[in-house]
Amino acid sequence: MNYYISKTLTNLSYDEALEKVKEELKKEGFGVLTEIDVKDTLKNKLDLDFKKYKILGACNPHLAHQALQAEDKIGALLPCNVIVEEHENGEVEVSAIDPIPTMGIMDNSEVKDVAKTAQDKLNRVINNM
Repeated sequence: MNYYISKTLTNLSYDEALEKVKEELKKEGFGVLTEIDVKDTLKNKLDLDFKKYKILGACNPHLAHQALQAEDKIGALLPCNVIVEEHENGEVEVSAIDPIPTMGIMDNSEVKDVAKTAQDKLNRVINNM
């Protein structure tokens, strides 16, 4: 089972994909809490060159609250990360964590229900790219 949901885009630039994924996340009730620019971080910290690659820490407050009510340690698995990366051939790939395998490790039906809802929402985000 994959641990992520992904789609390769040929019709959007990296910057366009980054903005569109944020818009699609917002439509599904997610906000972006953090944005990590891996390319800049690796250059600044290790003087390494890397492709354009951003990690968005996306959170749907309603779902996060439900999950935390059911399992207080679930915070170790939050937020839902979404990545936007540019490949060498110029294609852009957008990927998101699949909450089912991640949160499904818990024997808690309420958490699994939240994971399924989050998975549905993230699938829509990726499919709408």
